[in-house]
Amino acid sequence: MKFESQFAPHITPSGSVRRMMQRVLKALVPAAMAHVYFFGPGLIFNIVIAGGVALAAEAAMLRLRGLPLRPYLLDFSALVTAVLIAFTLPPLTPWWVTATGVTFAIVIAKHLYGGLGQNPFNPAMTAYVVLLVSFPVYMTSWLPPLNVDIGIAHPDFGDSLFYLFTGRLPAGQMMDTITAASPLDVTRNQLAQAMNYSEIKNGPLFGNFAGKGWEWIGIYSALGGMWLLYKGVIRWQIPTFMLLGLFVTAAVMYLLNPGAYVPSGFHLFAGAALFGAFFIATDPVTAPISPLGQKIYGACIGILVYVIRTWGGFPDGVAFAVLFMNMTTPLIDHYTRPRVYGHD
Repeated sequence: MKFESQFAPHITPSGSVRRMMQRVLKALVPAAMAHVYFFGPGLIFNIVIAGGVALAAEAAMLRLRGLPLRPYLLDFSALVTAVLIAFTLPPLTPWWVTATGVTFAIVIAKHLYGGLGQNPFNPAMTAYVVLLVSFPVYMTSWLPPLNVDIGIAHPDFGDSLFYLFTGRLPAGQMMDTITAASPLDVTRNQLAQAMNYSEIKNGPLFGNFAGKGWEWIGIYSALGGMWLLYKGVIRWQIPTFMLLGLFVTAAVMYLLNPGAYVPSGFHLFAGAALFGAFFIATDPVTAPISPLGQKIYGACIGILVYVIRTWGGFPDGVAFAVLFMNMTTPLIDHYTRPRVYGHD
């Protein structure tokens, strides 16, 4: 039976899951280009593998659950998850590590909780943490930027592709000879040796604010995130208060003891802080709904990122901070619900 309504008032939906996901993918393009410029084509390989595995896993789970394939495969949600995971992986990551992480994200973190809109934890960050704990060597083998000369031979396109599928490097090369510690790792280790940040930042891996290459990826992530804000895909509360929480906490600690801690600018532009603020913490499914709740949520993530980076066991704490705050989302929503109009 067909029902027709010809008279106002009607409200036309302003967006859809598909349109929102497409815009997220577009917003990631500047950061992806910067990543490839500074670290080579590894990200492209990771995105291709992650995207293919994500669509296959999504189709398999939809079939097992008796759901139609076309509308869910074409909403781009699985591809967004795949691309976000690819951004967290080092350029030289074996294909099976990428496939393992994406499969875990789609099958376990997403569909076993009921699918899109039902998952309590961010699937991409869940997969990243699982990979980091399970395969720490692969997940911490970062290449130095292409424009930095520290005596390390950067693998070319063919060498990267060969390692991706075979796990072997050309004769005479070893992973230890072509990779270097990330700026967060370097800073953490040298601060533990009682070095001052003013000495540490003179190293070849460091740029104006944080690590060379990394700071530009962060800047382009922020530009993409601001475009999402302009388009109304995300709201300003979470990224703003996450960055404020990180900035203020770092500033207070740096003022208390400049010799033992690093300035706020380093924390904002190092690692995944800007990327996480605009593309990870803003996940609408796992974040609070109310504006006040989003401010609390974002600020707590920023503070936790600083705590984990400074005193925790991992140099970059964005994923762990987001997952921890995902657990608190129902509690935050409960206590920050706006008052219903007409009720005390």
